[in-house]
Amino acid sequence: MGEKMYKTLGGAGALNLVLGIVLLITGIVSGVLLIISGAKLLSGRSRVLI
Repeated sequence: MGEKMYKTLGGAGALNLVLGIVLLITGIVSGVLLIISGAKLLSGRSRVLI
């Protein structure tokens, strides 16, 4: 019984680690894309006529 619980906890820990890494990478990539798009908007601000 204890060995089955040990394997289950190990699998859950590995899954949490993988999901954490994926979410971290996704957050970094989306942040970089937002910064790039904001810079493009600011650089094109002079071409907009109001």
